[in-house]
Amino acid sequence: MIDFHIHISHASHLRPWVRDWYRQNFEQDFAGPLAASGLDVDAYIDAMLTPAGIRALLQANGIDWAVGLADPTPITTGWTTNDYMGEFCQAANALPDPAEGPRGRLLPCASLNPFIENDLGAELERLVQVYGVRAIKVYPVYQHHYPNDARMYPLYAKAEELGLPMLVHTGSSIFKGARIKYGDPLLLDDVAIDFPKLNILMAHCGRPFWYEQAFWMARRHDNVYLELSGLPAKNLLTTFPRLEMLAHKAIYGSDWPGNPDLSRNIAAIQALPLAETSKQAILHDNAARLLGLTS
Repeated sequence: MIDFHIHISHASHLRPWVRDWYRQNFEQDFAGPLAASGLDVDAYIDAMLTPAGIRALLQANGIDWAVGLADPTPITTGWTTNDYMGEFCQAANALPDPAEGPRGRLLPCASLNPFIENDLGAELERLVQVYGVRAIKVYPVYQHHYPNDARMYPLYAKAEELGLPMLVHTGSSIFKGARIKYGDPLLLDDVAIDFPKLNILMAHCGRPFWYEQAFWMARRHDNVYLELSGLPAKNLLTTFPRLEMLAHKAIYGSDWPGNPDLSRNIAAIQALPLAETSKQAILHDNAARLLGLTS
C-alpha cells in the first residue's frame, strides 16, 4: 500500500486555524482511538508527528510507503521547510523495519515557493542530492500563483529532467488566505503539453467545483493523473462514475492528518465494486510506477 499524501508539519509550523481544523477532525472522526490513547487531541497529534510516531502509524494501517510533504506556504497554512522534511524522512527511515508486515517508510517530497526561492531548479537538485527527494508538490492556491505561470517552468523542467512526479493542489481550500482561482485543473493543460515527460498528479481532483475538468485532463493527457486525497472514498463512484476506465490513472492519498483515519478510506476503496486489479492499481501499482519503487 502506498499513500501519496502525508503532511508531516509539526504544530509549531502551522497557522492556528490549521491546528484548530486538525483538532476538530480528530475529535469528530477519531474519537475512539483518541480516547483509547489516553491523550488529549493535541498531545496525540504531536506524538504521531515524530519519526517513530509516523512509522508506527503507517505500519498499523498497512502502509508500506508514504510521501511526506514539505509545506512552504506561510501566508495560508504554515512553514515546513524542505530541510525539515528531508531530515524528518531520513530520521524516520533510519528506524528499523518490523520483522514482518508493512514497513511504513517515508518518501521525501519537496515544495518550492517561487516567491522565496530564486533558482527553483538548482534548489530542487540540491534537495535531491542531500535528501533523496522523490517527488515535488506545488501549492498554487496557497502560494498565490497560477500553475502555468512561467516562473514555475524552471522547476518543472528540472523535475522532468530528474524523473520526479509532481503533485499539484487543485480545487478549493477552507484555510484563510487561500485563493481558489488558482486551483482549476485546466490550468495544468499548458504544463502537461509543455512538459510531456513530467507526470502530474492533481491532488483532490479539483474538489468540489472541477471534478469533470480533472477527469477530462486525466483522459486527455498521458502524463496527468487523479490523486484522490480529500475525497470520501465511499463516494468515489458517485464523484467519478467512470473511475474504472481510469483506474490506471488514479492514485490513493490520505491527506493525513486532515483525514485522521487512514484505514477508513483504504477499506472504502477496497469495498468499491471495481475489479481487484483496479483497486490494486489505485492503492499501490500506479504510485509505485511513478515513484520508481520496485518492492
